[in-house]
Amino acid sequence: MTFHSQVALQSGPNTQAVLPHITVMGQSIVSATAQAAVQAMLAPGRRCISFLNAHCVNVATRDPYYKAALARADMVLPDGIGVELAAKMEGKTITANLNGTDLAPKLLKEAAQRGLSVFLFGGTPGTAERAADTICRQVPGLRIAGTRDGYGGTQGAVEAINASKADILLVAMGVPMQELWLDQNFGQLKTQVCLSVGGLLDFWAGNVRRAPKVVRKAKAEWVWRLMMEPRRLAKRYLIGNVTFLARAAHWSLTQANRSAVLKRVMDLTLCLSSLLILGPVLLILMGLIRLDSKGPALFRQERVGKDGKPFTLYKLRSMAVDSEAKRAALLAQSDRDGVCFKAKNDPRLTRLGRVLRRYSLDELPQILNIIKGEMSVVGPRPALPQEVAVYPARALKRLAVKPGLTGLWQVSGRADIGFDQMIEMDLAYAKSRSVLLDSMLIWLTVRTIVSGRGAY
Repeated sequence: MTFHSQVALQSGPNTQAVLPHITVMGQSIVSATAQAAVQAMLAPGRRCISFLNAHCVNVATRDPYYKAALARADMVLPDGIGVELAAKMEGKTITANLNGTDLAPKLLKEAAQRGLSVFLFGGTPGTAERAADTICRQVPGLRIAGTRDGYGGTQGAVEAINASKADILLVAMGVPMQELWLDQNFGQLKTQVCLSVGGLLDFWAGNVRRAPKVVRKAKAEWVWRLMMEPRRLAKRYLIGNVTFLARAAHWSLTQANRSAVLKRVMDLTLCLSSLLILGPVLLILMGLIRLDSKGPALFRQERVGKDGKPFTLYKLRSMAVDSEAKRAALLAQSDRDGVCFKAKNDPRLTRLGRVLRRYSLDELPQILNIIKGEMSVVGPRPALPQEVAVYPARALKRLAVKPGLTGLWQVSGRADIGFDQMIEMDLAYAKSRSVLLDSMLIWLTVRTIVSGRGAY
């Protein structure tokens, strides 16, 4: 389940495709899987689609016409590590990198299965034709409706594309020319999907060699491109990337809630310093867990985070490895009313696990979740998906803030507090959270850990 903002793409009189989206540096972008994006792109109706990367943001800053074209696009897809970093600075997470080089083949494979055709427009003379040969080998059954280089007249291009009766148009003229061309001519075009693809045709035609998979996996494709074309791309990547990061940092500081920025700074400061101090302790505990019982020392579990987005929570394993399989049989033994299961005499706990739970040492690996931005030091308890699935409507409001390592509920008695009372505490925190309140709760957490109240 997700509580991301939704962007509705009008797809005809009776249909519409809906995708999650987030706003990064003032620009609304899709935050969805590649599969979901492809399905939305090919839904009934017409749409104009662009991509956003660090270079695009820099160009949009100095070109108001390009910025306006992006704002008018039906879908803007995130492209590259730069936009991902900018989102993180704003405390947001992008579901997937939807760059055109990886997404376009997926789009065309789906198009081929549906019997749709594509027109390739752009590049130097001969590039679109060579690109068509390559993509036809990669996507058997794909129909190429036509090709045209980017050096002909605009009106002639529109007439040729419409005459081809293509369903999909890929425009490769580079930023911002391709977006401006589509923005100006979209009303005259008859294609269902119009997509700005930058240097994609050059990759397919063999004009430019793409980075090896290991480089792309490391999110360093821009380094490879710089190595391949240093003279042409030095300004774009060396100066441009630094400029973009400065803009992203300035945007997050000026646009974000000041309290939220301070909270994130406090999270990182506490967690990074704690990791340095407690790192050796964590390693020792992991070794003791392996000696005490069979199974890995680290326990991973899916939890529900801010806005209902799932994430993987890390804990030191305090139970037997088959504990999840036994959970359903023990629900009747819960010592707490409501949907959250807790039992003082849980038979799944190991000998060492009881000690870890007593002093909350099993929670230490969540420092990594906080550093990754999935959690905060202070916030509501991170819930299990099966718990959220049966939440009453009021309880869902606790998902408006990041879950925390500690919080109002944790310092007030933890498992001794009933579900309904826990929800009220979480909602009260969400409404009145501040750096001062967080500082008080962190101090009270130390006292609670020492006393061990409600820890089981």
